[in-house]
Amino acid sequence: MELFFAIVILAYLHSFVLPDGQGDALYALKNSLNASKDQLADWNQNQVSPCTWSKITCDDEGNVIMVSLSSMGFSGTLTPRIGVLKNVNTLSLQGNGITGRIPEELGNLTSLTMLDLENNRFFGEIPASLGNLKKLQSLFLSRNNLTGTIPQSLPDLPNLMSLQLGSNGLTGQIPEQLFQLPKYNFTGNHLNCGLNLTHHCESDSGGSPSKPKTGLIVGIAVGFLGLLLLGGSVLLIWRRRHKGYRHEVFVDVVELKPGEPVLNWPTRKRVALGTARGLEYLHEHCNPKIIHRDVKAANVLLDEDFEAVVGDFGLAKLVDVKKTNVTTQVRGTMGHIAPEYLSTGKSSEKTDVFGYGIMLLEIVTGQRAIDFSRLEEEDDVLLLDHVKKLQRDKKLDAIVDRNLNKNYELDEVEMMIQVALLCTQASPEDRPAMSEVVRMLEGEGLAERWEEWQHVEVNRMQEYERLQRRFDWGEDSMFNQDAVELSGGR
Repeated sequence: MELFFAIVILAYLHSFVLPDGQGDALYALKNSLNASKDQLADWNQNQVSPCTWSKITCDDEGNVIMVSLSSMGFSGTLTPRIGVLKNVNTLSLQGNGITGRIPEELGNLTSLTMLDLENNRFFGEIPASLGNLKKLQSLFLSRNNLTGTIPQSLPDLPNLMSLQLGSNGLTGQIPEQLFQLPKYNFTGNHLNCGLNLTHHCESDSGGSPSKPKTGLIVGIAVGFLGLLLLGGSVLLIWRRRHKGYRHEVFVDVVELKPGEPVLNWPTRKRVALGTARGLEYLHEHCNPKIIHRDVKAANVLLDEDFEAVVGDFGLAKLVDVKKTNVTTQVRGTMGHIAPEYLSTGKSSEKTDVFGYGIMLLEIVTGQRAIDFSRLEEEDDVLLLDHVKKLQRDKKLDAIVDRNLNKNYELDEVEMMIQVALLCTQASPEDRPAMSEVVRMLEGEGLAERWEEWQHVEVNRMQEYERLQRRFDWGEDSMFNQDAVELSGGR
């Protein structure tokens, strides 16, 4: 019997210290990406499980199911050892400077539903092994240096809904079946599509955000002016060139004038998506890229058809595409300024993402980012904190603008609130890029990112409550002591 218990105990201890193949593969990924000491600092090779690491999400059985490393400034390569993570359903590495070839071993990730390697420096051919990913729904490889032909294995993916291959150096024939996908983008290659050919290079439902009017304003402004984007001048020139914008209204759902119609819910959704596409254009399609620095509802221009255009570039900055941030004197509107910009003066695309998240909350709630009148009802002054509290209490109806009179879809409200909270995370590294935001608003990839956010938020709240209990205990220990009889006078 003693021998039996000894064996059980040894087996238990052995399982506790047995190296995790997932952790080894992820640590190899960290090294191959040339992560700095400050990046992924909690990825400890000596830990048994990687499920507590940042940017990693696991299921209840300890399997890694999501790796989210977008827009972190990596410059290395993608290790073939990534193929060990066979339970991963989302691999997101877009917006870095990753180079080298795309490993054939990615074809081993048979649980993948989304693979996003967009906006990197990958070269070589698209691996034919990606045809093994039978669960794959979205494949994003745009804006790399890929060459060769499109693998004949891709049309065999039964669940593929979105294929983005734009802005590479691909050649040859596009398999006919790929033109039947709901979303595709083959622009910026040397393929058999385009004007005067049978098929367009881009689906009507959108792949590249370069078409919307939202981005057109900045394209024209940068192309013709090439200056520092003085806001008034840009808008003035743009208005003169676009006679169709006769009924100009800035989105301000808070201060409604008497007799002014309320923006209905479908219009608010269009404004949110149009603004996201415009910011994506500024960040990812302009060279130099443009940081707006004052994203808010009042700076979105609507035309007579209520199409959204990002306006007021008075605080905008041109930034070299190789730089991740620029240090400036803090400018902007309180309540919309990202915390890292306020504390360090460093602005980046992610400061715009934060401002966009607050703008989404303004559109949904019809309230200001900062409102001291909420103190009267013992609510939070900051709109972000106010919405977080209501979201935790599952009071979505209390979040929505009362002027809508319940004329909205609750699931769409929930989706927009989730996107807003992802955009307003405290760490800029955790916020999605605007291209991700566009896709989430279009219904792609939100569930995975939201699950990751909830996991982080639960841990944060538990830590906050633990510290609060310690503080309360400290107060009790200082102020609520039992009376002690002191000795008499001496």
